[in-house]
Amino acid sequence: MRRDYNGGLIAFSRYLRLFATRTWSLESSINSQFRLLCITCDSLTTTHTFSQLLRQCIDEKSISGIKNIQAQMLKSGFPVELTGSKLVDASLKCGEIGYARQVFDGMPERHIVTWNSLIAYFIKHRRSKEAVDMYRLMITNNVLPDEYTLSSVFKAFTDLSLEKEAQRSHGLAVILGLEVSNVFVGSALVDMYVKFGKTREAKLVLDRVEEKDVVLITALIVGYSQKGEDSEAVKAFQSMLVEKVQPNEYTYASVLISCGNLKDIGNGKLIHGLMVKSGFESALASQTSLLTMYLRCSLVDDSLRAFQCIKYPNQVTWTSLISGLVQNGREEMALIEFRKMMRDSVKPNSFTLSSALRGCSNLAMFEEGRQIHGIVSKYGFDRDKYAGSGLIDLYGKCGCSDMARLVFDTLSEVDVISLNTMIYSYAQNGFGREALELFERMINLGLQPNDVTVLSVLLACNNSGLVEEGCELFESFRKDNIMLTNDHYACMVDMFGRAGRLEEAEMLITEVINPDLVLWRTLLSACKVHRKVEMAERITRKILEMSPGDEGTLILMSNLYASTGKWNRVIEMKSKMKEMKLKKNPAMSWVEIDKETHTFMAGDLFSHPNSEQILEKLEELIKNAKDLGYVEDKSCVFQDMEETAKERSLHQHSEKLAIAFAVWRNVGGSIRILKNLRVCVDCHSWIKLVSRVIKREIICRDSKRFHHFRDGSCSCGDYW
Repeated sequence: MRRDYNGGLIAFSRYLRLFATRTWSLESSINSQFRLLCITCDSLTTTHTFSQLLRQCIDEKSISGIKNIQAQMLKSGFPVELTGSKLVDASLKCGEIGYARQVFDGMPERHIVTWNSLIAYFIKHRRSKEAVDMYRLMITNNVLPDEYTLSSVFKAFTDLSLEKEAQRSHGLAVILGLEVSNVFVGSALVDMYVKFGKTREAKLVLDRVEEKDVVLITALIVGYSQKGEDSEAVKAFQSMLVEKVQPNEYTYASVLISCGNLKDIGNGKLIHGLMVKSGFESALASQTSLLTMYLRCSLVDDSLRAFQCIKYPNQVTWTSLISGLVQNGREEMALIEFRKMMRDSVKPNSFTLSSALRGCSNLAMFEEGRQIHGIVSKYGFDRDKYAGSGLIDLYGKCGCSDMARLVFDTLSEVDVISLNTMIYSYAQNGFGREALELFERMINLGLQPNDVTVLSVLLACNNSGLVEEGCELFESFRKDNIMLTNDHYACMVDMFGRAGRLEEAEMLITEVINPDLVLWRTLLSACKVHRKVEMAERITRKILEMSPGDEGTLILMSNLYASTGKWNRVIEMKSKMKEMKLKKNPAMSWVEIDKETHTFMAGDLFSHPNSEQILEKLEELIKNAKDLGYVEDKSCVFQDMEETAKERSLHQHSEKLAIAFAVWRNVGGSIRILKNLRVCVDCHSWIKLVSRVIKREIICRDSKRFHHFRDGSCSCGDYW
């Protein structure tokens, strides 16, 4: 019999007000009151009531309440097609996708909104495969997608790298007229093609969209920036301004990064001005990109001013600052900022730690590097490839290849970067055989060597005297059509030069299409070592034709003439340098004691506050070394002076002062010295004997390699 709904409208209205104010359990209320609702209300009012109850279930995240509502609906015979979409939506908002799908599958007819709700849920929760499966089912059921469907599913295609299917759906969007008329679909397409690396297709889509907005154009700018097409990113930004589309925070952030990559400080400063004028100077994303842009343009002071404007720098901002300072050779400042970051309780990521470790590596700050290693362990980055490579680099550049290898062996993932870092560590420290074994492992793993690999392997052969092995590898690289740069040729020239095979070295240079100054200067350096004056003069003429007044060449020739006693020619060289106002870089050495770096310059005996104690200890060490047979090698003095003056000059070399200071301070463990030039023959002989006197290891990192002095001998085998 037909129910009389009209008579119960007033009663139902009173009940609804009561239900909204009662504090009893939602689920028990639903069970006890549904009978009354369905008896007393008409269909429209009952639907409205269900919606009210569902909203309350959503507010309380009560999936059991939603299930009770559905049960009462089914029991009362209420048509599910009227509220099925609302049940699905409520279930999704409560995070219950399984129940939502169950309701969805039981619906005889599904509205496009319900399909979109499920697809959007899957996208939001990074379940792209299920989103695409739902989209395919939708098409199979002859339900045409709308702008919301397509703008969601294009993201899923990108996540799953389904380029072909994405292009087919793009075609469907064109047929439905949504590509040009709907900015949401257009933006999603641009973003999709950008992430597929197809910026040309993304630009074509953008050009066809009728009404362009900031999201659409920013997506293209981001794509250009990420793909390295920085000039196009700047052009797109300029076109955006012409079309009077107001950039947002992310537009500025992306285009500033491109300006930094291009080192285009002119446009960078103009965009900075626009950012200030538009009120985005305080936006964190654009501020971070601003300081990064200045750092990449080597304007450190400007970047620091930008950083100081940031009230609450986050992890990304700190990392950008620290890595940028290291790249600009401001390692000490980078480490100071890293300490500030830690004091501010901002958790570093693996890139932050990798940059801080690189700063320690460049300064050979072993102790501080070990402390950062502790932070790496604290945050669980021991097995991370980025932090791991930073640790390998640190220990390698501090002369601890064994510790570098321990870190390498614990990495969860071995890639080309970590292998290159370990091979280079072995190369610098003169462990050529170990470097070649690791290179063989790289090949067996199927990893493709890059130019850094090739350089590291050749350097390993060079520093270990493995000339034949180096020649074989070089030829194999050439046969494999690996792109060899001038740096690779310079390494081979240096290898031949050290071995005294100067003619072969010169012949190799002639094979290079455009030999640069470094190649010829490397050969000239070999001529100096082997005192080949005539060949050196011929090479010098070539270099000066390419670069008149080249400072390095004049210094090398002056030193060669001095070592062969041609003092008249030395005077000529020095006169030329004086006329050109050229200055030779002073020899300097650094030693870290108790987390403090001490600097010593050759001939500077009194600037250090402990100079008296240093000189006293130095005299003692020289005497002890002479007792073991040390005799000054006066060929290392490149000035015409009396013999006693030459001896005094040799005693004042920067590494001798640094070692004397470290011995006087009585530091424990190995003594680590960093030097800006190659160690000379005299110092090399002296340090070998001092290592026997003090019965401790002395590690010296010069401009080319490491020397490990132990008990009167050096790891280089006197080959350097």
